[in-house]
Amino acid sequence: MSQNNGDTLTARGPDLTSINNRDPWEDARMKLKPSTPTRKPKPPKPENAITIGVSARVLFNMEKEQQIYEQQGLEDYIKYQVEHETQPFSPGPAFSFVKALEAVNTQLRELYPDSEELFDVVLMTNNHAYVGLRLINTINHHQLFIERFCMTGGNSPIGYLKAYHTNLYLSSDPDKVREALEEGIAAATMFTQEKITEVSDTQLRVAFDGDAVLFSDESERIYKAHGLDKFFEHEKAHENKPLDHGPLKCFLEALGKLQKKFYGKGQRMDCPIRTYLVTARSAASSGTRALKTLRSWGLEIDEALFLAGAPKGPMLEKIRPHIFFDDQMFHVEGAAEIGTVACHVPYGISQAMPKKGINDKETSSAPK
Repeated sequence: MSQNNGDTLTARGPDLTSINNRDPWEDARMKLKPSTPTRKPKPPKPENAITIGVSARVLFNMEKEQQIYEQQGLEDYIKYQVEHETQPFSPGPAFSFVKALEAVNTQLRELYPDSEELFDVVLMTNNHAYVGLRLINTINHHQLFIERFCMTGGNSPIGYLKAYHTNLYLSSDPDKVREALEEGIAAATMFTQEKITEVSDTQLRVAFDGDAVLFSDESERIYKAHGLDKFFEHEKAHENKPLDHGPLKCFLEALGKLQKKFYGKGQRMDCPIRTYLVTARSAASSGTRALKTLRSWGLEIDEALFLAGAPKGPMLEKIRPHIFFDDQMFHVEGAAEIGTVACHVPYGISQAMPKKGINDKETSSAPK
């Protein structure tokens, strides 16, 4: 991943060895080159797409701007953004994930030129429209294909998620994420990390925890209330009863829908989408119910890793996912330490005693 701190969007100066041989109008055209790339593919209709809503602060690194907002107020924040609108933001934690979505879209368009079953990324932000030019310039600078924006000028963007047919919402604001989950939309909180591991640029890899992420927190409640032995007994007695769905089940379902399009072209073994279940469950003692639940839903998972309580970090270091979802901050923080982009899903019994998370400094009114 390239970090472009401080780069500007102006064209580079001409080659001094050939400046005297160049037509003056050619120099002018170089300086006036538009920031908007040409020949972009047509975005899919929202009702046909798998829509990923991302906040500006997870797609790009806006920590400096956030400090200005917190210390100097909204007016100075807007003024700074306008004054620096030709300076692109550097990538944030969701950047590599979005790039991987676009790589999958490229392959889907090659296989199915007329299909609109594609990923569609929408920038969801409560920033003011004044900041929009810098965001657009940054998107074009990084050659991202994001055509849909939702800039709400200080209001919450959550009310627009359903209008955009959002399948997954990623934000730095845990309150907004909880609002989205309450609306039945898959959502997770992302954090600014000091270290981000290099990931594949040809295959999208998504890793999920099981309980309270893909599945409901039913079994986790048994464990919290009665201990491990009762948990094992409960899972054995109910192994043929599917678990209820958790908040991220619908996103796994959407990924599976696109995977089947590649399978239909004979690409099961080299599919550009790969999914992982990384769970603290034990395989023999409680894994059966998890796998039977997925089968009852008609969903496949490419790799299932049952860790029996062992740390998830070493497995994630091997997988190198673009994104990992877990309901417990302990696992999120452990993943972040090794450079995995880990998201917190604030759902279920583990949220009864919330803890301050990684760089959890946001307030609900702050620009996102």
